[in-house]
Amino acid sequence: MRFAFIVKHRHIWPVIWLCEVLEVSRSGFHAWLRRPPRTREIHEAKLVAAIKTSFKTSDRTYGARRVWRDVLEEGLACGLHRIERLMRTSALRARPRRRGKPKDDGERSVIVDNILDRDFLADRPNQQWLADFTYIWTAEGWLYVAVVLDLFSRRAVGWSMKADRDASLIMDALMMAVWRRGKADTLFHHSDQGSQYISEQFQRLWADNRITCSMSRGGKVRDNSAMESFFSTLKTERTASKVYRTRNEARADVFDYIERFYNPRRRVILPVLTGCRSRLQAAIFSFWAGVMPPMPMLGRSLL
Repeated sequence: MRFAFIVKHRHIWPVIWLCEVLEVSRSGFHAWLRRPPRTREIHEAKLVAAIKTSFKTSDRTYGARRVWRDVLEEGLACGLHRIERLMRTSALRARPRRRGKPKDDGERSVIVDNILDRDFLADRPNQQWLADFTYIWTAEGWLYVAVVLDLFSRRAVGWSMKADRDASLIMDALMMAVWRRGKADTLFHHSDQGSQYISEQFQRLWADNRITCSMSRGGKVRDNSAMESFFSTLKTERTASKVYRTRNEARADVFDYIERFYNPRRRVILPVLTGCRSRLQAAIFSFWAGVMPPMPMLGRSLL
């Protein structure tokens, strides 16, 4: 540690001064400089480079756990605590999540049955879609963003952005999802009980595409928590730290986040599977969804 301190600060103070203050010999310092790096040091240098790449790619928002997953996908073996230590020594700190306000937890009337029932794991693509919309402030006024999320890959398969929060906002998002994925045999679409989702136009769109409707109970935001988590991630990692002059500027930034950053980095949420047959089936489903799971999750049985 002393020699490393000298290397870091020798452009500020003479080496002879630093050696005297730290009580080390100059010959020992120069011998340490000529010594070839150890295997551990070489490996940690590769880890730090991969950590910084993942951290910068995420717009400096990823914490240790998500950076660790990126490092594993690069083929570098390491543990989570090692990533945490290297991020601390490199002064890499993720952007903190915003504090949320207390939510209404009251019981209200049910319009449509909650078929999803907080089961946020899907066995295959196009089985369960979540939908909701949020709002982003600009100098021109609010921009409303509607998103349809596939629970299998956690990708945003459909989205729409408008200045008005009418039924066409969420209908455009659903039509984009149907256009991208096609009509499925059995598909559940889960949303809240907003007036846009219970409108006659949207109900007709459900029926035309053979989609089964599921809605959260009134006042129970956790019934659609995976969708709320997506919007929280969007605002924490991108929009909360920015001020948009126009709606078009906000549209471009949200589009960049969804299609350039978020969707390409989605990983399939795999259940705990045992045996080569189950893991192989999970891998096939992952390719089907367009997302490859991390190699450590597949194991050597697929090779």
